[in-house]
This record gives sequence, structure tokens and C-alpha cells, in this order.
Amino acid sequence: MQIMRIHHVAYRCNDARETVEWYAKNLNMKLILAIAEDQVPSTKASDPYMHPFLDAGGGNVLAFFEIPNSPPMGRDPNTPAWVQHISFKVESEAHLLEAKAQLEANGIKVLGVTDHTIFKSIYFFDPNGHRLELVADTATPGMQRKLDAVKWEMLEEWSKTKKAPKHAAWMHDGSYDLASEAVAA
Repeated sequence: MQIMRIHHVAYRCNDARETVEWYAKNLNMKLILAIAEDQVPSTKASDPYMHPFLDAGGGNVLAFFEIPNSPPMGRDPNTPAWVQHISFKVESEAHLLEAKAQLEANGIKVLGVTDHTIFKSIYFFDPNGHRLELVADTATPGMQRKLDAVKWEMLEEWSKTKKAPKHAAWMHDGSYDLASEAVAA
């Protein structure tokens, strides 16, 4: 079996209409489908829900569930807020800056631009408390090759030590030399 793509990812929301309108206004995602049932098809549990699906571009779908008969949603208190997030790719750094300005104009607090060397990103929260990230790729082919060459070695070292391997420390310490990459090409 080979996975073709993600069909959709689904998260809980507090208010389906508010969520759909927020994503349309702030991220230009259109509502493509809404499903509502009184009974959960997979479990047969009696639990009414609204399940809107949004076009996240490129065949990607972001969905939500509003489940009003369940206790208010929370988050895992043992996981830092920065860990669980949804990241969306934008076309360029210019588009990232445009998005940041638009979000801020809409009253949304935005963190960043954060430079990760291989991409730049901004972070913010949707009205349900889900952390979102917009990313503009900046990696060069040399950077991608360098990261590809060490991925398994890094994973193995982490598995044994639970300490951050330093194979890709260049990503955040400023030591990557773009000039040497141009010479190698």
C-alpha cells in the first residue's frame, strides 16, 4: 500500500460557523462540504455534530467538528502550546509578509517572522486555540542535501541519548556558508 495524500485532517472547534468564517476571512479557505449527523457513523454513538470541510489548497482539506453535547474542549496540559500546530505553506517570503500584515490588520496577534534557515514562518492562533503556522520555504538544494544526508543518523542518536544531535546546528547558529554552496554547484 502507498498513501496517495492526506484526505483531510480534523480538529474540534467551539463554533462551526465562526470557524468557517474566520478561516475564509484570514486564510482564504473556502467551505467545500458540511456534514451533520445525530449519530456518529463509525461508533454509532448518539452525539450530534457539525463537520465542515475547508479547502486548504493543493488538494488539502482541513475539517472541524463542533460537538455541543461534549464538555468544553481543552488541551493537553503536559504538552507545550508550541508543539501541536497546523502549518500551511505559502508561495514566497513576500506572501508571508503580506499574510502577516493582513492577520495583524484583522486584530490577530502574530509571532514572527521566525527564520529557521530552511524556511521562514509566522505563528498565530485560530478562534478555537489551535496554533497555526504559515511557512515560506527558503532552503537551497545544498541545504536540503545536507539535511537529507544526516536525517537517519540524527534520529538514531536521539533515540539513544534523548539529547539534540548537532548535525544540523548550522540551521540556527548562522554557520551555513551559501558561498561554498554556489562554488560546489
